Amino acid sequence: MKINWGTGIVIAIGLFMAFILYFVITMMTNSDYDHDLVIEDYYKQEIGFQDELDARNNAAQLEKNIRIEQSPEGVKIVFPKEYAEQVTEGKVMFYRVNQKKLDFEKPLSFTENTMFIPAGEIVSGRWDLSVYWNMNGEDYTVKEKINF
Repeated sequence: MKINWGTGIVIAIGLFMAFILYFVITMMTNSDYDHDLVIEDYYKQEIGFQDELDARNNAAQLEKNIRIEQSPEGVKIVFPKEYAEQVTEGKVMFYRVNQKKLDFEKPLSFTENTMFIPAGEIVSGRWDLSVYWNMNGEDYTVKEKINF
């Protein structure tokens, strides 16, 4: 059987389409390739973006700012003593860029002006850590990228 140019091109295009289709199906069905790059309530969060900028500016203008310390045991968030006593409410959010299933948040709770999140609660990898708190009626935010 002799294959001419036309038949060869049709076979090549068919094989290429099958190759691409195989990878599309693999990426859609395999959970190893689940990468959610955007948060669930993206538009809702964008509406409050100016409030977040104001909260970040408030935190930047503090005389002493909070410290976020990493160790093999976990993550420690240290507030200056005078601020820890004035905090009325707050939360700590761990945002995983590539897997939203791992995102979690915890309310701020101090033990001698320090909050500790043990390593057992944090999966290793890159995290966006956000600390939100309210002090004297003003909102404050500190964000930091950590690799755990």
